[in-house]
Amino acid sequence: MMERCKKLGNNALLLNSVMSAFRAEFIATRSVDFIGMIKECNEAGFPKHLLFRSLGLNLALADPPEGDRLQILNEAWKVITKLKNPQDYINCADVWSEYTCRHFTKREVNTVLADVIKHMTPDRAFEDSYPQLQSIIKKVIAHFHDFSVLFSVEKFLPFLDMFQKESVRVEVCKCIMDVFIKHQHEPTKDPVILNALLHVCKTMHDSVNALTLEDEKRMLAHLINGFIKMVSFGRDFEQQLSFYVEARSMFCNLEPVLVQLIHSVNRLAMETRRVMKGNHSRKTAAFVRACAAYCFITIPSLVGIFTRLNLYLHSGQVALANQCLSQADAFFKAAISLVPEVPKMINIDGKMRPSESFLLEFLCNFFSTLLIVPDHPEHGVLFLVRELLNVIQDYTWEDNSDDKIRIYTYVLHLLSAMSQETYLYHVDKVDSNDSLYGGDSKFLAENNKLCETVMAQILEHLKALAKDEALKRQSSLGLSFFNSILAHGDLRNNRLNQLSVHLWHLAQRHGSADTRTMVKTLEYIKKRSKQPDMAHLTELALRLPLQTRT
Repeated sequence: MMERCKKLGNNALLLNSVMSAFRAEFIATRSVDFIGMIKECNEAGFPKHLLFRSLGLNLALADPPEGDRLQILNEAWKVITKLKNPQDYINCADVWSEYTCRHFTKREVNTVLADVIKHMTPDRAFEDSYPQLQSIIKKVIAHFHDFSVLFSVEKFLPFLDMFQKESVRVEVCKCIMDVFIKHQHEPTKDPVILNALLHVCKTMHDSVNALTLEDEKRMLAHLINGFIKMVSFGRDFEQQLSFYVEARSMFCNLEPVLVQLIHSVNRLAMETRRVMKGNHSRKTAAFVRACAAYCFITIPSLVGIFTRLNLYLHSGQVALANQCLSQADAFFKAAISLVPEVPKMINIDGKMRPSESFLLEFLCNFFSTLLIVPDHPEHGVLFLVRELLNVIQDYTWEDNSDDKIRIYTYVLHLLSAMSQETYLYHVDKVDSNDSLYGGDSKFLAENNKLCETVMAQILEHLKALAKDEALKRQSSLGLSFFNSILAHGDLRNNRLNQLSVHLWHLAQRHGSADTRTMVKTLEYIKKRSKQPDMAHLTELALRLPLQTRT
């Protein structure tokens, strides 16, 4: 067929049909012959740039012999670069950029990009060719996964500047970040990569406005977070914190990015603690306080209320672990003052849901942290627990909800744990109240007084349920409170013993209790009574009758 083409000579249409119809491998191995034949065709019937485009399409699918590759590129580009019409030019350049990226180094790619810029900048020709320009960029980043090489291609960033239309520019930036996240396996501190990608991420961030869809914001935040996670200055923690400060000022409109930055800074503080094995020097102590300050001033700028609450708690825990006691207190106070602002309903994935279960979960987590927080010398005994109790007391709970009482029950568990001689767990190098007070009788008296106040509230609620005819709820709460006393109370105390018997009867009143649960609970009490120092439970078990179903 090629012989016949040669004999006919000057038949561009036939030549184009051959290149379109035959297998790419067949065309690629004879590329030099085809170029010779294309050169001999005249322009009249069928433009040469279309022939070179057809050849380029084949070479994108199959490789020519290695020795011919540079000659092919030079011959083709000589013709392409002389094209005057920007549209004809970019259609050919787009096809041949794949061949260049596949077989050559950054030098040749840089030359191609420079040539495209030279042809497409006059009269803003690039505005009519965004799809082809996008296609060229995608081919370049698909072949250059090493970003230090990619950004050292001198004309790469000037090429990006041709994308003047914002929507297209953002799409290109998304493609670049996507490839970076997929292929960058090692953390980097290369200033060339950091500056270029900060510019790319800033372009994506600045495209966000009031009309941007939530999905789009999530996508952009995911890409920017992927970049932030890949930046590491090794042991130069101060440089790392400076980077996070710069990132915060650049990405202030995307909440998930700010959340990621707060987590990253907290992690930096914990990394510092690990390196110092918990023994901070003056310099590192000042540094972890700077990390705490970063989080403290960033959290209020977030919108999601539970995001703020959880980050206050988390940052407080990190401050505590780093022996920054006054900073930890500030975080915990901020969390307490935020609780009254929790709305009744919150938006989760576009649906409105009641917030109480989330608040309950947060407060349980908070209580377990409050156990190890030492009291401030100027603020009196258990000042944080008292403040939190006042807030819970004043919070407007749902009318038919028992969550407030469940929280009070958890507070009792906390106060019980606080009255132990040695607490269940500690933070390394932080003295909790068990060390500070050493089982002091005044501290225990204060603790007992608080317990009595909380128990009075629970009993008040149980009485109110009887008036409201909510007997099922009364029974279930009564049993739950009974179990709390059993697990956390000292039943040798006569009043507590008496109360637990009353609660047992209350749980079974009106036939509301689940018989199997009651039987199992009683078996458990009998079993525990056989343990050392638990003989008083034997007598209690005798005073707890099981209701018969007659």
